[in-house]
Amino acid sequence: MNHPTARDLVAALQGRQVSAVELLDRSIERIERFDGQVNAVVVRDFERARGAAAAADAALARGERRPLLGIPVTVKEAFNVAGLPTTWGIPGTEKIPVGEDAVVVRRLKAAGAIVLGKTNVPTHLADWQSFNPLYGTTRNPWDLERTPGGSSGGSAAALAAGYVPLEFGTDLGGSLRVPAHCCGVFAHKPSHGLVPMRGNAPPGTPSLSVGADIDLAVIGPMARSADDLALALDVIAGPDDAEAVAYRLALPPARHAALGDFRVLVLDAHPGVPTSNAVRSSLQHLCDRLDRAGCKIGRASPLLPDLGRVASLWGQLMWALFSADMPGNAPGMSHRDWIHADRARLGIAHQWRRFFEAWDVILCPVMPTPAFAHDHGEMHARRLQVDGRSIAYEAQSAWSSIATLTGLPSTAMPIGLSDDGLPIDMQIIGPRLEDRTTLAFAQQVEHAFGGFVPPPGYAA
Repeated sequence: MNHPTARDLVAALQGRQVSAVELLDRSIERIERFDGQVNAVVVRDFERARGAAAAADAALARGERRPLLGIPVTVKEAFNVAGLPTTWGIPGTEKIPVGEDAVVVRRLKAAGAIVLGKTNVPTHLADWQSFNPLYGTTRNPWDLERTPGGSSGGSAAALAAGYVPLEFGTDLGGSLRVPAHCCGVFAHKPSHGLVPMRGNAPPGTPSLSVGADIDLAVIGPMARSADDLALALDVIAGPDDAEAVAYRLALPPARHAALGDFRVLVLDAHPGVPTSNAVRSSLQHLCDRLDRAGCKIGRASPLLPDLGRVASLWGQLMWALFSADMPGNAPGMSHRDWIHADRARLGIAHQWRRFFEAWDVILCPVMPTPAFAHDHGEMHARRLQVDGRSIAYEAQSAWSSIATLTGLPSTAMPIGLSDDGLPIDMQIIGPRLEDRTTLAFAQQVEHAFGGFVPPPGYAA
């Protein structure tokens, strides 16, 4: 099979067509063959993984069945894995001991996944590129001179290069969706609070308390198919230990089972940023297909919140989050101002509830352009070219802010290639806590029109 999905591999393992040790060896072989140029898997744990794979084979032979039993995976470097460094790319943190797995890692291992390593990130997770002084630069398998995205850039590159079938990252400013777009893979930004954040904390700081999450931020899966996103989300979602005493996860089913039943609003222009013709034309081509498939397609709605206001509020709340850990004399946001911004956010959340009574999903870009060339200069001085128009580097956040501000689910999936052969993803945004609807739409689109294609030179 050409880069089989996790679901394919689970079936092959249970049918004894392949062993977990064989799958792990295939992953290690690809990493050793390609990662000298890609530099995605920067923390490797192959020996412990071999022991876990052998144990998985023994469990399968006994007839055990777990969702990911024997499946090799990697995770973002920002997640705590006991015995491995968690550095966030910050020099001097490599020797800080990590004694406990993040909740997500613990759940993956309980489901039988084999964690063979961790993938690269930008310093402090604060870029749409993935480079740092400790581990160097991760490159995009589609074009080594371009970014794989960030901050889960190593994660997306590992998937595109065919190392593993599943990866796991975080998203605050598009850090799942942007790398998926740059590398032509799938990612799901869950509804806020759906997946526990505990164990995703800067090096040397205490993990978040049980049940405490970070405003705006989420953890989610990445894969080469929408089916695998749904499989992975079922493994990692659900309340942390303290909440699990009283709460159980009960996500509603997808709104529709057939592609033609979806009510789809398409957005390809944003008031805060120009969007390239390459991105808009790929989205238009898909929408023409959806129209022929029977979807109700709209281009405008009076119910849509003001996207400029959404981006502005997101920026204010992001700055409040980042400035909280700056020195005391650094400019920040007062608690009073944060309360006012949060009240405005609640008003927009109400607008979204009304909007999604009339529409099922929004389709829109992830980024203004396909993957851009590496640029490691001072961030505030960087510029991005959008069809000849120069924009501020930070302006790229406009599209990702739509789902992030009020915690909406967003599934990113590949929809085509630009004229110069770079992948392009779209976002599928849905109502809060209706993650199964955006995932189901992605599954239906993938089944109808296709999805992931490997970069040239990286086919299985």
